[in-house]
Amino acid sequence: MVESFDLLGVKVAVTNLQQACLSIEGWIKEGRKTYVCIAPVATLVDCQKDAQYREIINGSGMTTPDGMPLVWVGKFKGKKTINRTYGPDLMQAMCDFGQDKGHKHFFYGGTQETNNLLSKKLKEQYPHSQIVGSYAPPFRGIKEWEDEGVLEKINQAAPDVLWVGLGSPKQDYWMSQHREKLDVPVMIGVGAAFDFLAGVKKQAPRWVQRSGLEWFFRLCSEPRRLWKRYLIGNTQFVYWVVKDLLLRRQSSGDS
Repeated sequence: MVESFDLLGVKVAVTNLQQACLSIEGWIKEGRKTYVCIAPVATLVDCQKDAQYREIINGSGMTTPDGMPLVWVGKFKGKKTINRTYGPDLMQAMCDFGQDKGHKHFFYGGTQETNNLLSKKLKEQYPHSQIVGSYAPPFRGIKEWEDEGVLEKINQAAPDVLWVGLGSPKQDYWMSQHREKLDVPVMIGVGAAFDFLAGVKKQAPRWVQRSGLEWFFRLCSEPRRLWKRYLIGNTQFVYWVVKDLLLRRQSSGDS
């Protein structure tokens, strides 16, 4: 059982990169069928507006703190071991961690060109990692079901980890919808990690990531697509967190 804390009604895992890898390894050994959500601030914001989505996120085996604000709130709540557990870092860590364990990986999402680049670069970095397949799906609605033939293709490849790169919230809905039809032990939704690790999109420098300003870097990179998520969503998140904190203090003072 992964420890978590409540943040705006969402169970955020008290984890870090090493602990997340150990949790995933345990599920693979058990053959447990679960999924992992990678939660930036935008996920918490979407959960406030969509009760079904919040239920999906809370139904995960682990929802990792992808955004630094989630880490800061966790540390404020006394969770000393929590640290940012970012999708691209988790992919790399699991490919490395699983080299001597025989873990098999399958990539679902992106484009076939991106997936080919991703496989090539990961094999260069982690030569003993096992990549057993990939699939680039056509564009479809957020709650549409996958073709049975594609699910069978994934099952026949028998991966230990299915990496899902559709972006949130689509990837989280997809994992929840298809969890029971897939034999893979662990599915992990990693957003734009395919593009970042394949070199198709540029990642923010490490110091920008640690400072909590990655959102600004990405906004400058893709302003038309991301302005609502970051300018409006981040403001809403701060408002809700401060409001929640004040209400909790008032409640504890009244009691």
